[in-house]
Amino acid sequence: MEKKITLHDKTFKMYIPNEDIEKAIDTVAAQMNRDFAGSTDSNAPIMICTLNGAVLYAAELLKRLDFPVEFKAMKLSSYEGTHSTGKVKAELPAALGDLRGKTVIVVEDIVDTGNTIVAMKDILEGMGVEKIIISTLLLKPEVYKKDVKLDYVALRIPNRFIVGFGLDYNELGRNIKDIYVLDQ
Repeated sequence: MEKKITLHDKTFKMYIPNEDIEKAIDTVAAQMNRDFAGSTDSNAPIMICTLNGAVLYAAELLKRLDFPVEFKAMKLSSYEGTHSTGKVKAELPAALGDLRGKTVIVVEDIVDTGNTIVAMKDILEGMGVEKIIISTLLLKPEVYKKDVKLDYVALRIPNRFIVGFGLDYNELGRNIKDIYVLDQ
């Protein structure tokens, strides 16, 4: 029998088991460890986790990195219910500090329309960031049509609504270790 969950008024079925997610994160971390092998305390990149969805991905990724890295977070959102609003709301915490001349690794949970990534890139460029690197747990390639390069993509998925592993449906489901897809 297929494993299903219900959140609010919607039912979701198992889509990506946690073991597959963990393997994909292992692969991304190995690539980053190679690419940042020469990093030192003085030139450590700054990882910025986009809240709330990327928390689990960022935590798992961070545990696997063997180079010096600073960690910060900022809140960006564009979803209401199961659809993107097309407008990105950003809350810039003072805790981001001075990012001028720094290398920043943006950690996203999912990239679909790309509006959040474009907004984040514009914000960081406005803050004087020297180099912006983007890592996402999930990419919906059939929807993503922006020119912003995604440097590290853990998993590619079709354009379906999903929950779990940090992703939510109206704030529920983030704590589920597997990823579920809307059962239609």
